[in-house]
Amino acid sequence: MFSYEIIPYTLRFQFQAGTSRGILTEKKTWFIKLVHSDFPDRTGYGECGPLDGLSPENIKNFESSLHMFSTFIFSQFQTDGISWQKCSAHWMENWKGEWLPSCIFGWETAYLDWSNGGNRLICDHLFHTGQWLVPINGLVWMNSRKAMFEQAIEKRQQGFSTIKLKVGALDWKEEVQLIRDIRSELSVGEVTLRLDANGAWKPKEAQKKLEELFPFGIHSIEQPIKPNQSGALQELCQNSPIPIALDEELIDKPFDHQKFSLLEMVRPQFIVLKPTLVGGLGQTDNWIRMAEDLGIDWWITSMLESNIGLNSVCQLAAQYRPLLPQGLGTGTLYTNNIPSPLVASKGYVASDLSQKWNLSPIN
Repeated sequence: MFSYEIIPYTLRFQFQAGTSRGILTEKKTWFIKLVHSDFPDRTGYGECGPLDGLSPENIKNFESSLHMFSTFIFSQFQTDGISWQKCSAHWMENWKGEWLPSCIFGWETAYLDWSNGGNRLICDHLFHTGQWLVPINGLVWMNSRKAMFEQAIEKRQQGFSTIKLKVGALDWKEEVQLIRDIRSELSVGEVTLRLDANGAWKPKEAQKKLEELFPFGIHSIEQPIKPNQSGALQELCQNSPIPIALDEELIDKPFDHQKFSLLEMVRPQFIVLKPTLVGGLGQTDNWIRMAEDLGIDWWITSMLESNIGLNSVCQLAAQYRPLLPQGLGTGTLYTNNIPSPLVASKGYVASDLSQKWNLSPIN
């Protein structure tokens, strides 16, 4: 019979990671370890890694919520025999507690890992076996203007053709000068620039700032204003000279009618999907299908997971064979990450079969 274990783990950053929610030095995550008594050599792993201040889960009570949710899942798991590729929709119909998207992601991937042999194969064989590479952007972490400029140049030297910058933390004039400095070194033809405001701007100032940024050849800007201002966001998407991507706006939309209503009304040019935030693989796929039906493009990003969760997100992205760079270059952030075959190099993430998984830190 099946049994499971929940394993708390603290990931420690290689550096002080500047984000719109402050400086991060560590991140708490929880692994799900799934085994079956008839198959002692097969183990499935999933990861639940909510982020304080962003995830809808209550982080202080998260472990208790995860245990309750796992008890519920396990009762469903042992009795109804539903396809696990469609399990999240089934769980949502029957679960009466709070919305726990990272728990769904963790349980989905733990079972898919187990059912595919317990070798960290989740959903894409070509990526898993090193036959498919996923294009990724290089992320510039929040810091001083000088440090961010140096990061951007370094990312280009490392082979990234798409670079993502956070805006909204520095003085506005400083940020404009930073982008000007980067463009003086890296032309539009050489590097694609993405921006992410994390909702830092007020609706009344956003249009003016977007117009000021337009001459720098910006590919897109994520979440220029705070979520849940759909009227102002709709107006921005219609009038902005720079394509807008929704990110935080997608959080807390577990039901398909909520997803479609948002996309149909606001009509963004892009959406940015974090499986840990939106409720796992099945929910991410629902977003993608709806977006594509409306002519909206997308990319998938990690949310500071360990290599356990990152591997699942990479395979999910790979199965769509994306041309747009994805946000999946976070595997080297931690001093104590789970050793894995994942390698980010020259603007791509891949599985290098010469390197092996080492799960001893959580076993």
